[in-house]
Amino acid sequence: MQERLHYKVGDHITLKKGHPCGENHWVIQRVGVDMKLECQGCKKVVWLSRMEFERRVRKILVGEKWIAIVHHKPEEEE
Repeated sequence: MQERLHYKVGDHITLKKGHPCGENHWVIQRVGVDMKLECQGCKKVVWLSRMEFERRVRKILVGEKWIAIVHHKPEEEE
């Protein structure tokens, strides 16, 4: 069974499909049952259910590198 990833406010992500403005770089604004994302191209805010978000998310920015979600290992909580 796949572990659920833990996202936090401020994480930079890409989705399966880009936004109509042409950008595919999003910042997470709210985490919970619903996810609030802000497009970094036009600053439009969208809401996705957690299940829809988990299906659509593809990459996360870690440091200076984009890493595919399947290879991302979140930091251990202390």
